[in-house]
Amino acid sequence: MNFTRATIAGAGLAGLAAAVALRRADVAVTIADSAAQAGGRCRSYHDPQLGLTIDNGNHLVLSGNAAVTRFRAAISADTPLAGPEHADFAFRDLTSGAGWTVRINDGPLPWWVLAPGRRVPGSRAADYLPLARLLGREEARIDARIDAKGPVWERLLRPVLLAALNTDPAASSAALAGAVLRETVAKGGRAMRPRVAEPSLAAAFIDPALAWLAARHSAVTLGRRLRAIDFTGDRVTALDWGAGREPVSADEAVILAVPPAVATALVPGLAAPDDFRAIVNGHFAFPAPAGAPPMLGLIGGTAEWVFAFPDRLSVTVSAAEAIVDRDREGLARTFWADIQAALGIDHPMPRWQIVKEKRATFAATPQQNAKRPPAATRWRNLFLAGDWTDTGLPATIEGALRSGETAAKLALRSGTR
Repeated sequence: MNFTRATIAGAGLAGLAAAVALRRADVAVTIADSAAQAGGRCRSYHDPQLGLTIDNGNHLVLSGNAAVTRFRAAISADTPLAGPEHADFAFRDLTSGAGWTVRINDGPLPWWVLAPGRRVPGSRAADYLPLARLLGREEARIDARIDAKGPVWERLLRPVLLAALNTDPAASSAALAGAVLRETVAKGGRAMRPRVAEPSLAAAFIDPALAWLAARHSAVTLGRRLRAIDFTGDRVTALDWGAGREPVSADEAVILAVPPAVATALVPGLAAPDDFRAIVNGHFAFPAPAGAPPMLGLIGGTAEWVFAFPDRLSVTVSAAEAIVDRDREGLARTFWADIQAALGIDHPMPRWQIVKEKRATFAATPQQNAKRPPAATRWRNLFLAGDWTDTGLPATIEGALRSGETAAKLALRSGTR
């Protein structure tokens, strides 16, 4: 029997991607989320302390992210993603004051490593050859594949991989790093141009998805938490949303697009990542100075990346366990000092906000990567979605969207048996 209906628990990007894919296949979709707003970790909100609309975090996508392109095209998202015309990555060393820009050429042949003005200062073309060892698919720690030292590591690879993996890069999964590199650097600069949502993640992803679904009679219900699942044989037979068991019909698929801790509490025997890393973001109500790069990597400071928006400056710190419990105002002052040094700003600290995500992503280690479950389960009408499932990518927007697409495809395929 074909699945003509689907119930999706979770309205983050994974759940929304699954809902859009199923609705495009004429499957009736019901979506619910326990939160007060859709978007999961990719949410935007008006912050009264700043007087601005901000994102909970500075989420970056790349021009070669195919699922991002597919999703935005499907929901007719017309808010552009901002970023440079080419794959230019600006950096500043706060200790020495030195600044440089790595300029990756558009085509797949990496001649940029031969040009001293394009590559990392102090590096030679031969220093980039060991990176080929990270392009494989076999699992290992990154520092078992390459030497985690030298100018290319410290001034390019480490900060980029830290942002992508949200885990100490040396101890991170070489398989996940390889997946990122194969889809970006290995394809050339056209696939590596950084893109940031402006004015917000909600405008670029969430709002158009909700509008698209609502126009097709699939509005998201908020404040509705899935509390229990009933299983009979090889099927999910009922869902409990807090008001008693609701039967699941024979023609209905169920997709869990919830955090891993929630999924493992609901699904018996489910293994999932159980070690997580924090992200700390700082937002400042200060317009970007003229000439400031839209994204600037910092070496030698507490802040790791500075994002320049027309109405604010934001910073991000990945794998932030060392600072996540620090005093918020102290963090703001530290971040503002880094911003001042990086951008040459002489101004008292403006209105600020600190946003902490203590369990932002699973730790991208070989051990945690091995715990990621597939989208299919042993129940023929239950499927999993989320950046923590086995997407082959780290916990990114691209991975979340792909997980939703995969869950929807499996549901459509299973329903035709």
